[in-house]
Amino acid sequence: TWRDYLRQEAKMAAGLSCLIGLTGFIRAALFRTPWGETIAITTSVFIIVMTSVAFGSTLPLAMKKVGIDPAHSSTTIQVIMDILGVLITVLVSSFVMSFAVFEGDGSSVVDDDATYKMNTADVGRYS
Repeated sequence: TWRDYLRQEAKMAAGLSCLIGLTGFIRAALFRTPWGETIAITTSVFIIVMTSVAFGSTLPLAMKKVGIDPAHSSTTIQVIMDILGVLITVLVSSFVMSFAVFEGDGSSVVDDDATYKMNTADVGRYS
């Protein structure tokens, strides 16, 4: 039945998400990526894979139910997941990196103090 099918797909999604998330986490740890970024990307990958499997298993069933050829679902899923993947990554990363605990771990690409000192030093030079 469709309920058994969806239950099996949910188990597969959880397994894939854990495996791919763990792989990404290990890679980030090996390359000494700052913890905030590691957590943000690992969480994003986990959510993206779960979402992708959910759409990939339900969209063909929904399309068949409304009379559309389920073969058209593959391109639809690709477009949806491209957009959602970027959106999920940005939202999760913004959320995780907003915690104060990750402010001083080297996660910031821009050194605000150095930028400020450089800008204030340049003020007298160009006037």
